[in-house]
Amino acid sequence: MSLAGWRWVVVGTLLGVVCGTAATGARLAGRDAAPIAELARSRVQVTVDLTVREDPRRLPVVSGRPPAYLVPAQLTRIRRADGSAVLLSARVVVLTNNPSWVGLLPGQRVEARARLGEPHGGGLTAAILSASGAPRRLGEAPWPQRAAGSLRAGLQRACAPLADEPGGLLPGLVVGDVSRLDPAVAEDFRATGMTHLTAVSGSNVAIIVGAVLLLARWARAGPRLAAATGVLALVGFVILARPSPSVLRAAAMGGLGLLALASGRPRAALPALWAAVAVLVVVDPQLAGDAGFALSVLATAGLLLIAPRWRDGLRRRGVPAGLAEALVVPAAAQVACAPVVAGISGTVSLVSVPANLLAVPAVAPATILGVTAAVVSPVWPAGAEFAAWLGGWPAGWLVTVARYGAEVPAGVLPWPAGARGGLLLAALTGALLVAARRRLVRRLLAVVAAAVVLGTLPVRLVASGWPPPGWLLVACAVGQGDAVVLPVAPGQAVVVDAGPEPAATDRCLHRLGVRVVPLLLVSHFHADHVGGVSGVFKGRTVRAVVTTAWAEPTAGREAVARAATAAGTPVRVAETGQTYTVGGVTLSVVGPTKRLAGTRSDPNNNSLMLLARVRGVRILLAGDAEEEEQQALLDSTGGAGLAADVLKVAHHGSAFQDPAFLDVVHPKIAVVSVGADNPYGHPNPSVLARLGRHGARVVRTDRSGDAAAVRTEHGLAVVVRGRPPGR
Repeated sequence: MSLAGWRWVVVGTLLGVVCGTAATGARLAGRDAAPIAELARSRVQVTVDLTVREDPRRLPVVSGRPPAYLVPAQLTRIRRADGSAVLLSARVVVLTNNPSWVGLLPGQRVEARARLGEPHGGGLTAAILSASGAPRRLGEAPWPQRAAGSLRAGLQRACAPLADEPGGLLPGLVVGDVSRLDPAVAEDFRATGMTHLTAVSGSNVAIIVGAVLLLARWARAGPRLAAATGVLALVGFVILARPSPSVLRAAAMGGLGLLALASGRPRAALPALWAAVAVLVVVDPQLAGDAGFALSVLATAGLLLIAPRWRDGLRRRGVPAGLAEALVVPAAAQVACAPVVAGISGTVSLVSVPANLLAVPAVAPATILGVTAAVVSPVWPAGAEFAAWLGGWPAGWLVTVARYGAEVPAGVLPWPAGARGGLLLAALTGALLVAARRRLVRRLLAVVAAAVVLGTLPVRLVASGWPPPGWLLVACAVGQGDAVVLPVAPGQAVVVDAGPEPAATDRCLHRLGVRVVPLLLVSHFHADHVGGVSGVFKGRTVRAVVTTAWAEPTAGREAVARAATAAGTPVRVAETGQTYTVGGVTLSVVGPTKRLAGTRSDPNNNSLMLLARVRGVRILLAGDAEEEEQQALLDSTGGAGLAADVLKVAHHGSAFQDPAFLDVVHPKIAVVSVGADNPYGHPNPSVLARLGRHGARVVRTDRSGDAAAVRTEHGLAVVVRGRPPGR
């Protein structure tokens, strides 16, 4: 490049910095405006006028609390209690448990009573609004949003008759609507590097507009008519997927990809890509820290920079043009995005490229059929259901690819997280791409990769070290919740509780090789014990379910009933004194000894308390029993028969424990199933200290991961996943 060319580069860079700084400064001035900052610090209740920015979304379920929702919005006016009003424009987030917020559309103007609070972390959010009441709508949402809402609802109705997994995935493929997506499927997609398929991206735009252009070419339309048709398809897709910033960004990236494809000069599209990035960041500075934006840009850059060279190389070796394109597009996108994914997740997926290659044939048919179902749903519901049924087949294939890809041993390897890990992988990737231009280096890399796979995979398959020999109990690391596994026979185990979400529970059972669950016991119906029940049933035979007699919360009870009914599994209610024998495992229901009402938490205090005997070792599983149930059990038994070798500590080690109860149990090993950085202060240090003073080895799943109690020739020991046993 000439000196004059470098001068223009410097000028352009400085101009971008000035524009970006000015735009960011303006947004920060709005965020830190004195009126809203003062009101947020004082946490006063005010009346606000808002414009909804994105679809309201449901937050993860918290045990014992009603569902909560998050609504990104733009604040336009604040009215104080004294009647004074402040006009402003600032980004806010509304937190509410009122379901009437869920029906709002982006662009909808509403009025609401809310309490202002200070935002957490950085970003351009000026305040957090806590709203308990329903919003008052100030007119209709814009017509594009209403049209999008109608079409998206039609797509959901068309997908309703499909099986849960493909029926929940298809709207995600088409318009990024993951409201019905099975959490276990979402986790499989994450593990195999296929998450981008469930978010609106440039590939969606390329598929839809590309299909329209192919039809125009088949109809022998002229260049102008074809271009106009493509523009209409692009606008229509933006309306269908909702014209939010993320969708507009995807449309810009997809349009650039199509421009490169149509022009046959992919490098000529690079200046347009960088210009689009600069404009979008100036318009919305928060995109500079948005991982989704970075992935969109990198995927498009990979398509423009890496894919053409790889495609041409394959074609020189005799690979057909269509197959070469299909192979290099997902591979190039994965290579370009891998550093950001590694920095975010702290892992590197070895199965992402082959999984995405297997997904290629199904993505376009599923997307096109899903769009067809959405478009025809208002006028021809039966036709929409038929299109959705056809789209369910390729969607089912994607579910299968993700499921088996997630089960590949050593498919995901640990990697340094954060900026350090991302930059490290980016440097290694760049060095390998440059070095791989030489034939000798390519051959050497192929030999090294084959040696690593052939050398390590059999070891991981044959001697994974988990579950440990002689295991008696495994407390699964499922976050803030309980899931306990007791071995019955190879591939079979009794499961007590199911954790808060399906994916974590399913992974734990998969690691243990559990294929059959002769008995699933539910201590009580709080979400942190039953939210993952579908993960227990996923790909397994569950022969019987036994639950507590206390039927609340009803949402948890209904979730268990739905999962059992779908699998044809009988559900029974346990009674105190009953004993269940499964193989060499015996479980006796020792509590609750009576129905407890009016306590601090009635569901907790009516938890099943189970005394298990596994190969002669006594294990007490205390559910979430609190002081009232523990005291009632002591009163009725006098403490007789409650001593145990292993104690699953009640209620995640909370402070609501009866010291006399802990003293009577007097365990050698105390297992605390608890989530890291939970907001409840679990486990309580005094409870752990009391157990330790009485000689118990205390193990916490938030620090150890999956934790097993094992019987060795020297006695009882604790093995945590990836660490040696400890007495």
